[in-house]
Amino acid sequence: MKRTILTAVLLSGSLLAANSLHASNGNSETAVPTKTMTTIEFDASNPFYAPSTLPFQAPDFSAIQTQHYLPAFIEGISRAAAEIEEIANNPAAPTFVNTVEAMERTGDLLGRVSRVFNNMTSAHTNEEIQAIQREVSPMLSAHSDNTYLNPALFERFKTLYDTMDSLGLNTEQQMVLTRYYRNFVRAGALLDDAQQSRIREINERMSQLSTEWGSSMLAITRESAVIVDDVALLDGMSDAQIAAAAAAARNRGEEGKYLLAITNTTRQPILTSLNNREMRQRVFEASFNRGLGIDGAIDVRPIVLEIAALRAERAQLMGYNNFAEFAIEPNMAGTPDAVLEMLTGMIPAIHVNTEREANQIREMIIETGNNHELMPWDWEYYAEKVRQKLFDIDDDEVKPYFELESVLNNGLFYTMNRLYGITFEERFDLPVYHESVRVWDVFDHNGEQLALFYGDFYARDSKRGGAWMSSYVGQSGMLGTKPVVVNVLNIPQPAEGDPTLVSFRNVVTLFHEIGHGVHGMFSDVYYPSVAGTATPRDFVEFPSTFEEDWAIHPEVLANYARHYRTGELLPRELLDRVIAAQSFNQGFDTFEYVAASLLDLEWHMLTPENIPTDVEAFEAQALAKYGMDWNFVPPRYTTTIFNHVWPGGYSANYYAYIWSEILAADAFAYVQEQGGLSLDVGLRYRDTVLSRGGSMEPMEIYINFRGQEPTVDALLRRRGLVAPETEAGL
Repeated sequence: MKRTILTAVLLSGSLLAANSLHASNGNSETAVPTKTMTTIEFDASNPFYAPSTLPFQAPDFSAIQTQHYLPAFIEGISRAAAEIEEIANNPAAPTFVNTVEAMERTGDLLGRVSRVFNNMTSAHTNEEIQAIQREVSPMLSAHSDNTYLNPALFERFKTLYDTMDSLGLNTEQQMVLTRYYRNFVRAGALLDDAQQSRIREINERMSQLSTEWGSSMLAITRESAVIVDDVALLDGMSDAQIAAAAAAARNRGEEGKYLLAITNTTRQPILTSLNNREMRQRVFEASFNRGLGIDGAIDVRPIVLEIAALRAERAQLMGYNNFAEFAIEPNMAGTPDAVLEMLTGMIPAIHVNTEREANQIREMIIETGNNHELMPWDWEYYAEKVRQKLFDIDDDEVKPYFELESVLNNGLFYTMNRLYGITFEERFDLPVYHESVRVWDVFDHNGEQLALFYGDFYARDSKRGGAWMSSYVGQSGMLGTKPVVVNVLNIPQPAEGDPTLVSFRNVVTLFHEIGHGVHGMFSDVYYPSVAGTATPRDFVEFPSTFEEDWAIHPEVLANYARHYRTGELLPRELLDRVIAAQSFNQGFDTFEYVAASLLDLEWHMLTPENIPTDVEAFEAQALAKYGMDWNFVPPRYTTTIFNHVWPGGYSANYYAYIWSEILAADAFAYVQEQGGLSLDVGLRYRDTVLSRGGSMEPMEIYINFRGQEPTVDALLRRRGLVAPETEAGL
């Protein structure tokens, strides 16, 4: 191996509506762009000119062409800037209506084009889109700064904020006003002119680096794929997997070869199958060494170091010790110390469980006639053998029961119907941006159409790794709009004519993302800036994680786990083993996640004067600091592939998944006590949590549903970090 294994401001408001989960724009003191900056006119022929006439204002992908984005952005920024100036210069005294509500109505065109474009840059991009992204990012950055550093505009919001108690506002209005005021302050509205000028420079450069990172990650995904000449090296893979690898190579112009795509994490699922240890090492190192510039490959370390330095400088300009303090302040956790207390408090149990699992794997290495040291490319392979031994489960035996159509219709949609009363009806008349994208009407339990749901499930070269939810249209009572949401995954495309047999990991991901989806679809608020998933980072993953456990709920599993050929249900005895096996390998799973979370925090607790020069050395030191430098368990994301962190959205916030999991595990356990999979319980959860968006404080939302604050008990049991004999005392 080449790498040593020692081991954001999210501005709310419709004008910057980029509602994607799983990156905030940056900023410059340049003039607002106008139509004279391009030779392409913006007129009624542009599909972004007016709201789409399709149902729910869904994007008309049959009309949208790449050439439409830039003029729509330029005109959208120009219009939004004029609207902002009108609010700021209103001679009337500020009121909630003429200032806050007026702000909520700004940026209609800009929001419309941004929401489509932002998903295209991740889900189906190309060189032209990337070029537009490079050109537009500084414009958006400048527009953001010109808005939130506008002194007259800020003064109007400050006047309202300072007198909020006398304005007679309801809870949602108070939250909207509070968030706007906070966003102004966190953007630098209280700084002097020189400081604001530097903030603008930093933000503009950050927007450029974020775009550069995204383009690099897409290219890295392509260049890191492993091309195999000899099929014998793929021994252990199924015929279907080999056929898919051959088809993937053929699509790359590598006829007669086999392509193993590298997924977004350090862990690679294909390692469970490959019998050849040298082949496993080759695949792992292709994953682990991404972004390091080895042998002329793409090197993102300069981007990492510059982003870390700029964030640290920006935080100090804002009066914080480091960026982690700045980023975590508006979240439920509040401070880095609170996050570190949670994460480090788990480490002793993580170590015990991971070492127990490692010893089981070492025994399996010997049992299979080998005597080599346990390395990271061995873990998945031998862990699968241990799992088979303990639970008598073979993936080849189970996977035929997880066919995509059954998972969707008899699993995902069945659960959503049982819990929330909604139904999904696929439609084929709406245009999509790729032939594999699908669309469903979503109907409420009273028969009224609630939303449109798009599903983009298959991996392709034009899509970045991972999974996420985005909104093309957000819900708003004020604007009279209903949700249009999309879930994006990266399920491997089967060979032509073969069924899509989904790994159980991807089954859980489907349930996770539909959790984000219904958070958007059930939104029932008035103001767009607090709709749907517009919540703190360490709360937004709660609804998605809550849905995960339904994937292994016995009733749900029994409904969707059907053999793709015979339709036979997964035998009860095998089903029980599948459920029991879910607690397996949780030490490793938690170790790699917590290691990545701590790595994220360490990068963002740096001050400008102690930014390192050696990325790998800093990473090794950060992991060693917490005893998370076990050479056979790398962090889930190493620094140079940490897509959650460097573009923006989850910077110093990767911990949010496990913080949210505390809420999710506690809520799921409570739901089981209240009757489990039932409409009564689901509707109460929907009404008190999913419909509220960010219109209330997150803990207040949780207590309204649960009746009390959460405890960690259910999380520890969910992750298998508590020995059975101690559970009774929790």
